[in-house]
Amino acid sequence: MKIKHFILSGAMMLLFTACATKQSAISQLEDFSYELRDNSRNYDAGDWERAGKKFVKIREKINKHEFDYTAEEKTKIGRLEADCVKYMAKGAKDGVFDKLKNIGSEIKGVIQGILDALGPNSFEGENL
Repeated sequence: MKIKHFILSGAMMLLFTACATKQSAISQLEDFSYELRDNSRNYDAGDWERAGKKFVKIREKINKHEFDYTAEEKTKIGRLEADCVKYMAKGAKDGVFDKLKNIGSEIKGVIQGILDALGPNSFEGENL
């Protein structure tokens, strides 16, 4: 009887840990989007490099749980990623990313793809 109780307790702990980890990735993305919203206007090249690396790390965490997320969670992730990329694209448009040497190719590709899709005048007159 004790063995069954021990196995059941262990399984519940693993389930709880997995849920907490997948939720923490969403929370990190949400916090990062707020950080960009509040501070990105003042970022220099070093700040953007750190932000790009942080975004990639958060995306890696989210990708580990991609099949565990509900449709609602995936919608929230998509919205938060769009918010982050909006601020990053604004930084790219302002030429900050041209000064970066070490930012990951993944983030460069994401930003370039968005800028290409939006066209050359997409951010003119907008206050991102």
